[in-house]
Amino acid sequence: MRSFDEIFAIAAERKGGPDALEAQLARPKSPADLAAIPDDRWLSQMSKSIFQAGFNWKVIENKWEGFETAFDGFDVGRCAFMDDAKFDALVADKTIVRNPIKIVTVRDNAAFLLELRDEGGAGKVLGGWPSEDYAALLEMLKKRGSHLGGNAGQYAMRFMGRDSYIMSRDVVARLVAEGVIDKQPSSKTAMKSVQSAFNTWMNQSGRSLTEISRVLAMSV
Repeated sequence: MRSFDEIFAIAAERKGGPDALEAQLARPKSPADLAAIPDDRWLSQMSKSIFQAGFNWKVIENKWEGFETAFDGFDVGRCAFMDDAKFDALVADKTIVRNPIKIVTVRDNAAFLLELRDEGGAGKVLGGWPSEDYAALLEMLKKRGSHLGGNAGQYAMRFMGRDSYIMSRDVVARLVAEGVIDKQPSSKTAMKSVQSAFNTWMNQSGRSLTEISRVLAMSV
């Protein structure tokens, strides 16, 4: 496995030099900033990432104002206790994408966020989870959330500003090239190997998961 500096050099050569590469690297928010984000914004982003999965992202983005209205601003209490009448109204609402399965995930993930309130709140739990054990956070989202396994949960965390990596095609290609994994990781063992590699690169570089993930993606 190459060192982070070696991979950074590969990415920099592809992107026009170190300064050009640095300009494309986003930094994550601090745990304190993440803890201050209200639950409705976590539910909104989770829901957006779920609706975007397997769909045209631009269409979902253009309709998102309608989603916000239809789901009562993603108020966690209201969404968690969605009744049949509300569900039927959403399925018939042309201002959103009327996918019944994904609509149900809003209710289920609102209930999940209510559970997290007993553990300190979504912002504290999700935002304060140690980056060195990020794979375990993804596993928790998969188990306790609804449709938050795979890229939906990963993108939700990234767009909220949480320190994260995304198993995109390019990131996976670099991990395969470095001998970390041999294909798209789908098991706990494979994700443990991914986490170990990212931890090594964090220790070498002092950078965040977010920055390392972007560098890996741009090195391919």
